[in-house]
Formats: sequence, C-alpha cells, structure tokens
Amino acid sequence: MEYPEDAYLMISGIQHFAFCRRQWALIHIEQAWEENLRTAEGRILHEKCHDEHQKEKRGGLLISRGLRVFSRMMGVAGVCDVVEFHEAEEGTVLHKHPGFWTPYPVEYKHGEGRSLDADGLQLCAQAMCLEEMYCTEVPKGAVFYAATHRREEVLLSAGLRERVRQMFAEMHHDMQQGHTPRVKPSKACQACSLKPVCLPRLMKHHDVAAYYDAYLGRRE
Repeated sequence: MEYPEDAYLMISGIQHFAFCRRQWALIHIEQAWEENLRTAEGRILHEKCHDEHQKEKRGGLLISRGLRVFSRMMGVAGVCDVVEFHEAEEGTVLHKHPGFWTPYPVEYKHGEGRSLDADGLQLCAQAMCLEEMYCTEVPKGAVFYAATHRREEVLLSAGLRERVRQMFAEMHHDMQQGHTPRVKPSKACQACSLKPVCLPRLMKHHDVAAYYDAYLGRRE
C-alpha cells in the first residue's frame, strides 16, 4: 500500500507521538502550538542545520544538510538535519560522485539525551525513508545532543523499525478519524509547552458525555 502525497504525515511527529499521543494530536490534528524555552532552543538549532545549500566533501565523506526525504510506503515526509554519505564498497550511487555511498543520518537535538528512545524513533524513520529513496540499506545513524556536544549512535534494529511502522499506522488512523486521545497526566506534563492548551488536570475528570450517561443510568 502507498499513501497519496496529500495524506503524508510529518516525520518529526513520531517524536511527539512517542512522548505523548495527545500532544501529537493537539499539534498535528488540532493545529495547536505554544512555544517555551525548550521549543525555541530546538527551533533555533534546527534552523542552523537546515541550510540546503551547504554541502561538504572531505575525502570519502559527503555531508548534506536539510535533505528532504519521504516514504510512500509509510506516508511520511520531512527534512533530515544532516545526512553523511560514507564511501563504501557497495551502497547507493550519487550524481557527480563516482563509487558507492552509504547514508548515515544525524539528527540534532538541543537536550542531553534523556529522550533517546523517542529521538531514535525519529532517526529510524528518516533512515527508512533514505532506504526507500536510495534503494540501499541504512543500518545505523546518530543523534547529536547540543547540550553535551556528543553523538549517540543508534543501531536501527528490526524491532525499532517495526515500532516506527506501527506508530505511523496509528498516527494515520487518528489523523483520518480526527481523534485526539485522552491520556493520563504525568510528571512530563510540567515541561510540555502545550500544558495551557491540553489542561492535563482536566483529564482526571469524566467528559460531558460520560457524565450524562452515568446520570441517566446508561452506564454503570
């Protein structure tokens, strides 16, 4: 199955979805957005990375910034912060560059690596798009954390890839249904920029329909 382009989701949304399904729906379905210090720092960092005209070549290494990627099979599109193409014995062919090359995506984050699981899902999604576009395997990539100036290499396992596919399938379903899920409030809500919109404390109470059902005896 292939998705039409008008149904494509943003690759970066998988990080929101992994962090909180309600947060993803508020941003991508209801088009709600509030900025705080964390989101502003992340936006500035990505703006610096996404210079599509900035390319480098260092011997057997090509560096491309702001590379646009997509997947018809998963129905997603987005922009990679950095993709390094390493010269290899086998891989993909690049225009004006002889030989074979292996893509190595690098996702930039402003934090310290506490969200490596969610960040790894986003990185894996980018790699799967690169595989579909360049018809080659992308076995690993890295997440660079600006706070520590360190890379965390991520092996893109079969299990991680399956989680990416399942999450995108759920995201497409919720998008088609226009469904914003309810979630249990947690400590993570305190750092979420959408807390004033989400109002997580209200999630502890029943909605209006549930109240009337209980009041009228429709539900035990």
